[in-house]
Amino acid sequence: MKNFALIFLFVIYSLHCSFAQMSNADVLFTVDDEPVYVDEFKRVYKKNLDLVKDETQKDIDNYLELFINYKLKLKEAHLLGLHETSKYKKEFASYRRQLAKNYLTDIEVTEALINEAYDRTVNEIRASHILIRVPENAPTKDTIAAYNKLLKARNEILAGEDFEVVARRYSEDPTAQENGGDLGFFGGFGMVYDFEDAAYNTAVGDVSNPFRTKFGFHIVKKTDMRKSSGKLSVAHIMIANKKEEDSLKQDPEDRINDIHKKLMQGETFETLAKQFSEDKASAKKGGLLNKFGKGQLSSSAFEDAAFGLKEKGDISQPINSDFGWHIIKLIDKHPVASFEEMKSQLESRIKRGSRSKIITSAFKNKLKEKYDLKINKESVDYFNSILNENFYERSWEIPKDLDSLGTLTRLGKNILTYGDFAKYLLRSQRKSNSKKPFMDLVRDMQDEFLGDQVLRYYEDNLEEENEEFKIIVEEYRDGLLLFDLMESEVWNAAKKDSVGLQEYFAKNSDNYILPTRIIATVASSNNENVIKKVGKYFEKGWDEDKIKKAVNKKGKLDVIFTMGTMERGHQALPNDVEFKKGVSPVYKHNDGFVVVKVDGIEESRTQSFEEAKGKLNGDFQAQVEIDWLSSLRDKFQVSINSGALQRVKNEINNE
Repeated sequence: MKNFALIFLFVIYSLHCSFAQMSNADVLFTVDDEPVYVDEFKRVYKKNLDLVKDETQKDIDNYLELFINYKLKLKEAHLLGLHETSKYKKEFASYRRQLAKNYLTDIEVTEALINEAYDRTVNEIRASHILIRVPENAPTKDTIAAYNKLLKARNEILAGEDFEVVARRYSEDPTAQENGGDLGFFGGFGMVYDFEDAAYNTAVGDVSNPFRTKFGFHIVKKTDMRKSSGKLSVAHIMIANKKEEDSLKQDPEDRINDIHKKLMQGETFETLAKQFSEDKASAKKGGLLNKFGKGQLSSSAFEDAAFGLKEKGDISQPINSDFGWHIIKLIDKHPVASFEEMKSQLESRIKRGSRSKIITSAFKNKLKEKYDLKINKESVDYFNSILNENFYERSWEIPKDLDSLGTLTRLGKNILTYGDFAKYLLRSQRKSNSKKPFMDLVRDMQDEFLGDQVLRYYEDNLEEENEEFKIIVEEYRDGLLLFDLMESEVWNAAKKDSVGLQEYFAKNSDNYILPTRIIATVASSNNENVIKKVGKYFEKGWDEDKIKKAVNKKGKLDVIFTMGTMERGHQALPNDVEFKKGVSPVYKHNDGFVVVKVDGIEESRTQSFEEAKGKLNGDFQAQVEIDWLSSLRDKFQVSINSGALQRVKNEINNE
């Protein structure tokens, strides 16, 4: 601590003595006695520059104020001991473990697997297989028997028998009796990797040698290969599933069926989407969605319906999803995306799946070389001598006279002992599969043990090994602290202060005004003459059902009604409609025609406390935070190094 204080005083003294050159080690400001350096501010500023929508935050002085607030909050969090709570430690450790996985990887092997996966995404294959089931921990004799059975089946096929016939005779895949082993077309990630790899590495028309997966032994025949389907562009009209608080009265299924009927009568999809789709983001674009591929949407029902459309312009029947009712129009089909576009997605899938074992194994081998492990040569003979048949019965125990302190190897600052390896053997006997000579077993187990150890050691010391990892971990650590701090000092404090909330509302009630709203029925049609008739029927006092019967004749749907309480800007209302009781003139709106019958008007008024509560809570929390930050400014002394700040400005502005 004394050494740190001396270093800090020296830095401050140096800052006063000379600012001739800019250094990333320059202190930009201090919070009490804690320095904050130029390099951290520049890194955070540049990182967030493109994410900031508020232009004032791009101003360096304004951003500095935000950054100082950030550091004040961290100072307070540490002062309150939030970093010492078990909840914080547990959550931080969990995040660090998850993040570290991204750095425990062999880049070259990963790249090779990504390239392979892309090729298999572009090219689908068709294959048939024969399966002989064998448990993963089956005895050697059962494994050999399954292998030989498949060799016999393969020889029969090579001798001229049809694959389908042989598959029905031998295969233990329950679907083989129906499909003769035919799996249809599939691409990368369509099967378990071991099977996929064997199938892709077999030439069209050839039959592979027996190979093993977690299901057992297989032989596979590749029967065809083709380019795979890509993505779709579609538009949709959506009517959301009805909620209790909805002011509109019509059943969603009835409404979507009415819209579909208008489409079948020749009205344009884009116009009806603008008029009626409740997916507001796409409605203004005629229902157009971003292009997507299979598995990318959160609704399989929507995907199935979309990919079932064959030709551009085809329109689906109404379909239901978790989000509501949809009518889908196929706009275009797109080929598989480029490698660069898919690379990130492919890498993510590889790291989540069984391919990750290939990457991990390669990375462990590189780490063994990096740490230059020197294995005690006597260790293999020693452990060979203490193992016995009980190991394969899962009842082996560590001998009481084990040389537990004997050195197996050195790993960085650590010593791995015979005792460490013996405990690993004890745990591993539960997952041991087939028998092998103990000398071979010890060598294999040592290799696995050392692989696990080098990986753990590297992970434990990642901050020293990788600067990027160190920065990200620090940012998350601080962010987690700030969340806990804000929760206790602002969010929960605001929730508990009911008196303060009432007082804030009383002082700021002018901010909580409901706009004038109308209770109305809006009739919409693409036929102006029809809407003029509807207007006359409105004048006569006809209800919706009576008007429908008069207008929608011979099964043709010419008008759709929207009813409820609406404010200006509502999708169904023309912008210039007059808010007064009675029937409006006919308006041209969203490529169609509308007439509005206003049954009542709710004048603009101040919301009640309960009505305003949602927005009010957020506003009150913001005020609590402002007051709290002001108190932190009083509590801690902030000193800005104006010289360093000016040089930061010059450097950033000149980039």
